[in-house]
Amino acid sequence: MSGGAAMPALLKRRGLVVVTGKGGVGKTTLAAALGRLYAAAGRKTMLLEVDPRQNLHHVLGVPPSEREVVGAGPRLWLQNLRPTDVLEDLVRSKLKVAALARRVTASPMFQHFAAGAPGFKEMALLGHALRMVRGDLKPAVDVVVLDAPATGHGAALLAAPQLVADVITKGPVGALAREVAEFVAARERCAVVIVTLAQEMPLQETLELLTVLRERSGRAPELVIANALVPPLPGGAAPAGADDALALWRARRADNQRQLSRLRDAWAGPLLEVPLLAADGPALPTAVAQLLERA
Repeated sequence: MSGGAAMPALLKRRGLVVVTGKGGVGKTTLAAALGRLYAAAGRKTMLLEVDPRQNLHHVLGVPPSEREVVGAGPRLWLQNLRPTDVLEDLVRSKLKVAALARRVTASPMFQHFAAGAPGFKEMALLGHALRMVRGDLKPAVDVVVLDAPATGHGAALLAAPQLVADVITKGPVGALAREVAEFVAARERCAVVIVTLAQEMPLQETLELLTVLRERSGRAPELVIANALVPPLPGGAAPAGADDALALWRARRADNQRQLSRLRDAWAGPLLEVPLLAADGPALPTAVAQLLERA
């Protein structure tokens, strides 16, 4: 593995870790593994997800969240959130009169605004993470690991707070947008982790995401993880006359190596290579966390 020094830096400093990547690359499993790694290092950790399919609880072996905070181990919690719910919570936090907050969130104007305002739900979601780290929400945590939307939406998520801050310059929402934008932009406080597979389509999306992050947010990720790599054939290359399974193994290993070369040509930052593991369910993020720790 390369770039192993990235993991201690992530463990020591960040309050928010945004994990993104193309759907199907193991992003949720890696987010769970990072959460376990932070918790094992003594940091109170919240795993947040916004996917309505609620996948994180499967890989952690705990009940589904349904917006509620669910314990997932020592110093580790899980919460699934709908962006609209987070936005409504934000309104309730700013309007101290409960009846007024209910009238605002139930109004057609608010519902239309929540559905269509560019960047607003994303800013509210990141604001939720910031408030957790700051201790404004319970449980107060040291770090939030966000299982972010896939690739392009992940880039839009990070750009959203500054977009809102540029449009809303006054009032409590404008102040929160500026604070969240500063939080996300501070690389010593917020880290971005991209998960990919060493296959042509996921790798191409990763290369495009690196460009989009640079253009929209002016930053690079702190870490790229190449997941589920086919291991080398035992004993080296497959012998002449190998059966179809060995031939397929050799071909996929060779393709992984080609795609990793493409990635290394475009990305000089920290890169962790995670092999394909013979594990499933809650055992998989635990095995990945142990592997990352050894990195």
